[in-house]
Amino acid sequence: MLVIVAPGQGAQTPGFLAPWLEDETFAARIDWLSAVSGLDLAHYGTAADEDTIRDTKIAQPLLVGSALVASLQLFPHPADAHRSLAAVAGHSVGEITAAVGAGVITAEQAMVLVRERGNAMATAAATTPTGMSAVLGGDRDEVLATIAEHGLTPANDNGPGQIVAAGTMEQLEAFAGAAPQGARIRALSVAGAFHSPHMAPAVDHVEQLARSVSTHEARIPFISNSDGSVLTDGGEVLRRIVGQIARPVRWDLCLESMADLGVTGILEMPPAGTLTGIAKRYFRGRGMAVETLALTGPEQIAQAREFCDQHAQVVAS
Repeated sequence: MLVIVAPGQGAQTPGFLAPWLEDETFAARIDWLSAVSGLDLAHYGTAADEDTIRDTKIAQPLLVGSALVASLQLFPHPADAHRSLAAVAGHSVGEITAAVGAGVITAEQAMVLVRERGNAMATAAATTPTGMSAVLGGDRDEVLATIAEHGLTPANDNGPGQIVAAGTMEQLEAFAGAAPQGARIRALSVAGAFHSPHMAPAVDHVEQLARSVSTHEARIPFISNSDGSVLTDGGEVLRRIVGQIARPVRWDLCLESMADLGVTGILEMPPAGTLTGIAKRYFRGRGMAVETLALTGPEQIAQAREFCDQHAQVVAS
């Protein structure tokens, strides 16, 4: 059983798109999505520095556009993906990528949505100095209790030993001095308190735009960040993606759903590595033999297709 996942903000690194753009077809498709989004994705994915691509307005369209074009390199005929995949999922903004893979929205709709999402979240983040801190290790209940005590939101629950807290810089500073026993707190280099109530104004803006987006029934089941639900109703997928801007990402529950489905292989779209790393730790802890593949460059396309064929055969058996 094969699941493909798409990473969220923070996965991008300077120059990660350069090897992909050596392919003329890939480059042409990136140019098209650049035109749709109003951003020069090729430039940002090759020549821009780390600080530039950390900007929410740039990072989000860059991540979605790159993963969408890479998915077409992997599955030149989308119908092959529909036959091969048991489910798709994305972490945070990666859900927009996953929605295209599921057939819920088009790539062009996705690029308009992610452009507006990034702009709206950046505007909301500029209202009050906010941020996010990762909590590594510690007792889960104690970590969550300490986060709540400081008025913070557990914005990302990525599975055992990794929860991300979001809130004002003042709250985070106090939290850093009160680490739960056995836990380490690491400030993240992000522009705001994403997936927390601080992002409510962004939800309002994107929600208004989303009313004009036509959706289709998912051709591949979509695992939602909200609660790990496996969805096929296109309208519900889009509603959850929009609302998730100000709600915690429950990636732990997405992993649970993959386990319940009987996943045997997880392929992460570029810029890959973050989600496969989390998955390895999670499934190892559950004693499950789940293979992972992080698709980091075009030289892996043949390997990735073999990986998909191997695990698609498990689905068909």
